[in-house]
Amino acid sequence: MNADPHEATIVDLGDRGDGIAVIDGVPFFIAGALPGERVRFVPLAGTGSQRRGRLDAVLAPAPERVVPACRHFGVCGGCAAQHMAAPLYGTWKEAVVAHALAHRGFVDPPLAPLVVLPPGTRRRVKLRAETTPAGIALGFHARQSHAVVAIAECPVSVPAIAALIGPLGRFLSGLRGRIALDVAVTATETGLDVVFSGPAPASRDLRSALARFAEAEKIARLCYAIDGETAEVVVLRTKPIVRAGTIPVELPPLAFLQPSVAGEAALAGAVAAALGDAAAIADLFAGIGTFALREGTRRRVYAYDADAAAIAALTAAAGRTSGLRVAAAVRDLFRRPLAGAELGDLDAVVFDPPRQGAKAQAAALAAAAVPTVIALACDAGTFARDARILVDGGYALERVELIDQFPWTAEIELVATFRKARRRRPRR
Repeated sequence: MNADPHEATIVDLGDRGDGIAVIDGVPFFIAGALPGERVRFVPLAGTGSQRRGRLDAVLAPAPERVVPACRHFGVCGGCAAQHMAAPLYGTWKEAVVAHALAHRGFVDPPLAPLVVLPPGTRRRVKLRAETTPAGIALGFHARQSHAVVAIAECPVSVPAIAALIGPLGRFLSGLRGRIALDVAVTATETGLDVVFSGPAPASRDLRSALARFAEAEKIARLCYAIDGETAEVVVLRTKPIVRAGTIPVELPPLAFLQPSVAGEAALAGAVAAALGDAAAIADLFAGIGTFALREGTRRRVYAYDADAAAIAALTAAAGRTSGLRVAAAVRDLFRRPLAGAELGDLDAVVFDPPRQGAKAQAAALAAAAVPTVIALACDAGTFARDARILVDGGYALERVELIDQFPWTAEIELVATFRKARRRRPRR
């Protein structure tokens, strides 16, 4: 098929939010197009059973099309769905999960209604800064590209992060030499926590400039890391503090944190409801204690994570809080999943792995008799794979909560509850 513009009607939405047009039996995925629209698009280079197209014009817009909230939408790759009205947006996100589960053999899965969180609530972002012919570009990658789109605003982020974009861009533009840096920014109770990450150690001049920037912008903590690994503190004005419920936790540099306070609260509420009266639980991939610290006030919790700094922060927070029954240990659950007798006396297990899911841990749980398993995930595909393992091991999928804490993106957070009848122990 040549690269001349084509006209077509969009018949569906893909999992990444692209409109789908079918020409001569070949589906084309076209970012920015909506179902029912007549569009003109340019086929992009490629072969195979699926192709991509670049939207050239919307000839007949759908009634579900709305004005995007951000001037950068359509160029910046951070958001995929600002042009969708709320009903279509919700239906699309629910369909992403339903499709992933259907691919693993789940028919009519027990999906709860989507919980939509508002924009302007995201408390952590990762920006990219690069030298370009036009100067320093600070922003996000373009969709399907490594090119950086310079941004002046970000309505997804909390105001404190959005307000830093301008000063951060001006600071980077004043640095000498070529720039290739990632900038992770997290909003905490005590101020912004900023980690610059580059391919080489920071020079003395760069460290001095970073220190001046931190003081000028009243950054709580500013660190520098090489390729996103262990971060070295450059300036510490005050310790970055977040809360697990009411319990304060000192956030380690680069530690995982749920992207919004409201989203974390929704996840924690769903976990607590599913746990019910469980007396002893394990929290796997526990991080800094998002769930373990909350639940430790009402039950015994055994928390595990491979991140030693996160476990240290969890342990310290628990030690400062009276009445908690939380024990935490460093453990690589990908290589050494909790299994066998380690699971025998537990009433429930909560696991919240990274995007790649927890195949080995799911298999270990499937072979055990823990009555309740609560699986959290931010990737519908790996969640469906792990859910299949659990169900094939005798669990029943009872409920899947859908929490949209990544507004306008193709991401969605899931909280799924699995139940298995506890085997009776033989009488002696």
